[in-house]
Amino acid sequence: MNRAGKVWRKKITVSDVYWDAEDIKFMKLALSLAARGRGLTHPNPMVGAVVVKDGRVVGKGYHRGPFTPHAEAVALAEAGPDAEGSTLYVTLEPCNHRGRTPPCTESILKAGVRKVVIASPDPNPNVTGGGAERLVSCGLEVETGLLRKESEELNAAYIKYVTTGLPLVTVKVASTADGKVATRGGESRWITGKAARRLAHEMRRACDAVMVGKGTVETDDPELTVRHVPLKGAMPPLRVVVDSRLSISLDSKLAAGGLPKVIVATTPDHDRSKAEELRSRGVEVWVLSSGGGGVNLRELLEALGRAEVVHLLVEGGPTLIASFFREGLVDRLCLFLAPRVFGDARARSWIEGLSPAEPSQGQALRWTRQRRVGEDLLLEAEVVKS
Repeated sequence: MNRAGKVWRKKITVSDVYWDAEDIKFMKLALSLAARGRGLTHPNPMVGAVVVKDGRVVGKGYHRGPFTPHAEAVALAEAGPDAEGSTLYVTLEPCNHRGRTPPCTESILKAGVRKVVIASPDPNPNVTGGGAERLVSCGLEVETGLLRKESEELNAAYIKYVTTGLPLVTVKVASTADGKVATRGGESRWITGKAARRLAHEMRRACDAVMVGKGTVETDDPELTVRHVPLKGAMPPLRVVVDSRLSISLDSKLAAGGLPKVIVATTPDHDRSKAEELRSRGVEVWVLSSGGGGVNLRELLEALGRAEVVHLLVEGGPTLIASFFREGLVDRLCLFLAPRVFGDARARSWIEGLSPAEPSQGQALRWTRQRRVGEDLLLEAEVVKS
């Protein structure tokens, strides 16, 4: 930051630009608005927009979900005639194509906006650049890159999905301070406190699917539903079980089917009579190829991507989590640590089955955030890809 109070950002379009404190303030407001769409916009990104004229906010909005107006249209509608000659701050490049809603560029041009400040370009290879180019060709001043990192962090799942076809994979773990997720007898309820469990359900609400392995079904008999927090219009996540032989009990809660939809991923070497029974209950049985002795996890992620799962939350046990790490499929780790230790070598650790020959061969993480959640500690990390 220089003496004039301006923060330098690299402009990715034509030249370098200096962002002043007012620019940053308005874009932060747009980002906070965008975050209100968490869990609602599937499979679209979260987007916020702010219309400013003569230093005053005259319109603001955010995308509330498919088939609803985009953030730009909401903000411009609120601004009304004041949009003429204004500056529009938007967290993602405005679209220039007709999909479920009209192009945002048309709304911007019709409103008479003078300048558009964009946090980040749309990473969708079928979209990127088109919106900004259209606005520039029509004589608007366009600047890109203000708080780009924050915008891309907000939509990390969307970015991975539209560029790879695969969902962002977050592994969530609740363990003791010495890394244990259950006693030697299998007891795990409850290691963490109420605040951590509530936050875990908020994480479920923000995702498109929650996954466990057959071992978790056998020991915990989970429902994998969103509880303790209101859905607030969010679609409840799909419930996914990885079971290579289809050995889960038909008496388990997930085997009962119902809503939200339950998907069981298995291999060709599965119990066909059980598969038919599960299907009769409304459970989807996906038969995938084998990989590493179990279900081919990459193939499963590809199938989930085709089902428009943008963000997957893996809550499985030590074996499933190890398989995801072994295959290099984990993007993020959320590790809840409880203030207690078991000190028992026979108690289950949160990941088991990896065997690096030396410390440097262990999976590298990049810590991104730490915070207290009630009596527990939440450590968040990105997985360093080799």
